[in-house]
Amino acid sequence: MVEEKTQPAGQAAPAKAREASPEEAEEALRAFERAGQEQAEREREVAQETARARRPGMVRRFFTGFFKIRDIPTVWGKLVMVCLCIGLLFLAWFLASRQWWGPNGNERALDRMAMGSPEEVFGSFGLLWYERALLRNLLASLWRVFQGFGLAVLIGVPIGILCGTFKRIDAFFAPISLFGRNVPIAALVPLTMLFFGIDEGQKVAFIFIACVAFIMFDSARSIADVKDDYLDTAYTLGASRWQALTKVLVPLAMPDIFNSLRLLFGLAFGYIVLAEMVNAELGVGKLILVSQRRGPKEHVYLVLFFLTLVAFLINLGLATLQRALFRYRYGRQ
Repeated sequence: MVEEKTQPAGQAAPAKAREASPEEAEEALRAFERAGQEQAEREREVAQETARARRPGMVRRFFTGFFKIRDIPTVWGKLVMVCLCIGLLFLAWFLASRQWWGPNGNERALDRMAMGSPEEVFGSFGLLWYERALLRNLLASLWRVFQGFGLAVLIGVPIGILCGTFKRIDAFFAPISLFGRNVPIAALVPLTMLFFGIDEGQKVAFIFIACVAFIMFDSARSIADVKDDYLDTAYTLGASRWQALTKVLVPLAMPDIFNSLRLLFGLAFGYIVLAEMVNAELGVGKLILVSQRRGPKEHVYLVLFFLTLVAFLINLGLATLQRALFRYRYGRQ
């Protein structure tokens, strides 16, 4: 028999706890979340203030990490060093072209016939641009480079991909790659003249032969540098050889291949000067040769200056395109 528990006399029964309504529970939860967010915000502000107080100033940080191994400077730090280098070069050029050297203090350190002063060189820009058609000659040189280098890319990249994928094909093309990468560039000028004459074909062939071996080698190395783990994963998922090549090896190696092409294009742009010194109606190479032989000598340095400027702008454009095409490698940089 179960005994019933009785409430002692004179003691009130405990009151039941009132259940909160859904609205009240939701409001309490929101208040808790707001309190947590405010606390996190206060902690973040304290951390930022602490880091700001410990962070050295821009100038101090620049000199503090100057000789620190592999310390990456800020964008402003890089810009300062670039401007400092250019400024020192122009200062040395300016001083060397003043007439305060020699026993009597009226001679130049640099002979006027060898190199004029900055104002003499840049003062002849109008003659070079208008009367000697610098822009037209520059476009003619660029067109030759695009033809020769484009042909080298169309042939060198596929062969390089095959060499990096199949080692027997790599062994087959090894002698050609070795010869092409080690032959003196200047020796290609008479060699291409023997086979292609002295017209436009010779200049395009010169750029092609000078670049194709390097493109083959760099493309093969980029494919070979892809880790085997990616191939093993692809084969585990049932990929065929063709799929492993087109879906794994080529996409992973393409950023490195494009980067190599960007650097090699700058070399090809410099090589064209050699080819254009032989029977060229237009081109920066002919401008340099004629300026060196007949004058004005200042145009030699002006042409070189603008070649460097154009090459820098092309490289900058290709680097921007590279980051846009391969976001999976470079992210949002």
